[in-house]
Amino acid sequence: MPEMSEKPRVLLEEFRVKNAPNDYGMADEKWSFKKFTKKLRIVIVRMDNFEMEFDLIGAQPAFANAFRRLMLSEVPSMAIEKVMIRNNTSIIQDEVLAHRLGLIPLKADPRLFEYRTEDATEGSEFDTLEFSMKVKCTMNKSQPKDSYRAEDLYDNHSIYSSQIKWQPIGNQASVYKETDIGPVHNDILISKMRPGHELDLQLIAVKGIGKDHAKFSPVATASYRLLPEVTLTREVRGSEASLLQSCFAPGVISIDSEGKAYVRDARYDTCSRNVFRYDEIKDAVILSRVRDHFIFNVESVGAMPPNVIFVEAVKILRDKCKSFLEELNKFT
Repeated sequence: MPEMSEKPRVLLEEFRVKNAPNDYGMADEKWSFKKFTKKLRIVIVRMDNFEMEFDLIGAQPAFANAFRRLMLSEVPSMAIEKVMIRNNTSIIQDEVLAHRLGLIPLKADPRLFEYRTEDATEGSEFDTLEFSMKVKCTMNKSQPKDSYRAEDLYDNHSIYSSQIKWQPIGNQASVYKETDIGPVHNDILISKMRPGHELDLQLIAVKGIGKDHAKFSPVATASYRLLPEVTLTREVRGSEASLLQSCFAPGVISIDSEGKAYVRDARYDTCSRNVFRYDEIKDAVILSRVRDHFIFNVESVGAMPPNVIFVEAVKILRDKCKSFLEELNKFT
């Protein structure tokens, strides 16, 4: 049996999950700042403006979960909080329409705005964004003959987020660009209408956090999983190699020119343990996960890039630690 490197592991067996030999878990380990700073690493695997995959290595589960929860519920963003409905003759009820509008992600950078105080009756240019939407569905006077398509028969039959218009407050027009304030996506469908239906709305957006309402969460998803490891204990060839390959996600097991199976990339294994269904190959594999190697996936809704969201989460955790230490010092 091949030797496994000295990493904290959890072994995946057929009917149970157990600690590796001489590994009693990480919960009872004495935490050392010096050891933590020496082992901690962050490796970005892929990233664009909306998604990021990175590895958090050498950290305890409490840290990983803290970052995940902070990104979901405490990193702020801007969202529509109030909808003043002057006229709504569409088939969508006022409450449902307001809820749909609140969930439309906005481009506005929340770091440039302040939180609105609870007792404030009116917003200011520093804590509020105002938008309007005024649209009416009418018959298309130049509709083509013999056409029954809604696109040809009516004007404004589908209402999209692109029809939300920013109304600057105070000096906002000279500070921000309209392209950096409005909805992240212009093709979000809000309502379907027919002639006679009309919307006349005033929208108020403020800064908030996901702990108060999910619409303020800056991420669509923020999750992590432990790094999988797949170790072959013997040679697997021929039909057994093909069977072994089919038990794992694509790209995990490959077969060389001699028909021998080998582990190509265990990173994207789903840990389904399908291999244990087959008696002829279940002894050929050891499945495990590395306890202190977390694969993070962060998907931003678009207001801030995912790497910025993670950095903001780290800052929030730092500030929480400072506040906690200050409280402790009061009693010393």
